[in-house]
Order: sequence, then structure tokens, then C-alpha cells
Amino acid sequence: MSLRPTIIARTDIVLEARRWIGTPYLHQGSLLHVGCDCLGLVRGVWRALLGPEPEKSGAYSPDWAEAGRIDRLYEAGRRHFHEVDAGGFDAGDVLLFRWRSNVAAKHLGIATSRKTMIHAHEGACVCEIEIGPLWRRKLAAAFAFPGVNAMTRHR
Repeated sequence: MSLRPTIIARTDIVLEARRWIGTPYLHQGSLLHVGCDCLGLVRGVWRALLGPEPEKSGAYSPDWAEAGRIDRLYEAGRRHFHEVDAGGFDAGDVLLFRWRSNVAAKHLGIATSRKTMIHAHEGACVCEIEIGPLWRRKLAAAFAFPGVNAMTRHR
């Protein structure tokens, strides 16, 4: 399976993520306007911009991060994205959050600016929110999509 040979504009990532706003939360879902979780949102944006997903996510329970010592989302991010400085993320970057320091990171969002992100969370639908102090304290890592040109970073 190969990626589409293209350079991705950060604005295209943001526009695609915004298409998902209003999609209901659905654990393990990844279908626009049908249902998705935070991983499903990132998977859907990947498919729209890059083509087939590079690996299957497999089944996971809502408490999967607390049950093991493997930081699966972080490791997958390192395999398929380009890690960037979490303090210097930009629009279009994937943000990874860790709820507690002693457990694996288990939440994702897509930055729409240095101050806002789109994410899916249980009990609600995909929405765009401010990245306030609580979110910033929980930020564990940030990743750029493959094909995002580093020269397109906004300052």
C-alpha cells in the first residue's frame, strides 16, 4: 500500500478535519457523519488526504491505555508521522494527550491553529475547541502528517 505522492498543505488538513465537525462519537468508528472516536478522526483525515491507512488499528477497549504499559498511540505516531516539538505544534499537526503521567497517551486531536483543535470525545460529537491550560498540560507529543512541508509552518 503506498501513500499518494503529494505535498500536503496544512490548510487542507484543517479543512478536512473541519468536515468531520458534528460527526457523532462512536468508539472505534472512523466514518464521516456516521461516527468516530479520536483515533477514527485522524484515520479518516489520513484516508482523505493520503489514501489507505498504513496499518490496521485493531480492536481496543475504552480503557486500553490503563491496561498496559505500551504507549501504542505514541509508537504509531512515530511510525507513520513526523514528530515535531510539542511546544511548537502548528495547524494541521496531530496532538497526542496523556491524562496521567504513569499511563499511555490515549487521546488525539488535530490542531487548527496554535490555540484550537478538532477532536472527538465520548458523549459528544466532533468539535473544535480552544486548547486551554488543561489541554496544554496534558499534551504529550505532536506529529506532522507525512508530506507536510516543514517550510509551511506558521509562526
